[in-house]
Amino acid sequence: MFGRYSLMLVPESGRIRRITVSRGMLLSAGLLLAGLLSFGVWGVYSSWQVGRLATALEQTRHALDHAQSRYDSQLATWQDKTAAAQKKLAVYARTLGQMQARLSRLDALGRKLVDVASLDKAEFDFTVQPAFGGPRQSRPDYAGLEAGMHAGLEYMDGRLDQLDAQLAAIDYMLENERSLSQARPHAWPSEGGWLSSSYGRRTDPFTGQPTNHYGVDIANRFGAPVLAASRGIVTFAGKMKDFGHMVEVDHGYGYKTRYGHMSSVAVKAGDVVEDNQILGRIGSSGRSTGPHLHYEVHLHGRHINPAPFLPRG
Repeated sequence: MFGRYSLMLVPESGRIRRITVSRGMLLSAGLLLAGLLSFGVWGVYSSWQVGRLATALEQTRHALDHAQSRYDSQLATWQDKTAAAQKKLAVYARTLGQMQARLSRLDALGRKLVDVASLDKAEFDFTVQPAFGGPRQSRPDYAGLEAGMHAGLEYMDGRLDQLDAQLAAIDYMLENERSLSQARPHAWPSEGGWLSSSYGRRTDPFTGQPTNHYGVDIANRFGAPVLAASRGIVTFAGKMKDFGHMVEVDHGYGYKTRYGHMSSVAVKAGDVVEDNQILGRIGSSGRSTGPHLHYEVHLHGRHINPAPFLPRG
């Protein structure tokens, strides 16, 4: 354990050198060399492990990036579908609101017509739900909000059909008490004024392109009275696209008249009006270049030339 060892270095010429070391020193040097070798091996193994981990981490990162990309794509798809569904529901809601407004107007008109015609209110009751029937279905046709909106629209369509049928029957009964000469439009539809644009083809004042004009224009001072062309029932009074403030009057026997671009309206749906009764005031609302009355005559749902119905030709 405590012996000594000598290492002699014998050169070809010169003095011999001797190095003496103890057995303990040799053992320590061996242990140190073994430790260094072990540390080197451990370092190489650790570097290899770090490389493996780095590769696995890079693969994991690529997988996460791919998953994130798929998630973003799916999210964008669902967002597009959600936006489309929201737009569809908005259309349904707007349509349903418009139909409900039509129902309210038709209900009011129906009650007014029943009162005017002195009809049996039990037979023409506009407050009861319409009668529908049919076999029970084994599976429901709707599930969720969109299907519910469809069902609501179908119900409103049925209700409108019911009201239209009732109003047509009432109008037929009223016609029996009204002569054709009374129903036919015959009065000048404003207080004063002159014919500024006739019925038929003309140049559009906004685009300069040839177009059809389905009425006549009567130029007049702003605020001049607009008068009913004959006795009838107001079926519409309010704002309409392009026509601005407008009134529509049903005179019976298929005759209807329209009065557009007014500055104000003096009647409401369901009102019974007489010849020359004020419907509103001359204006320039809607698609108009100046104060005038746009006047139309319809017969059984078709536009006809109002000129023959004007007393001034």
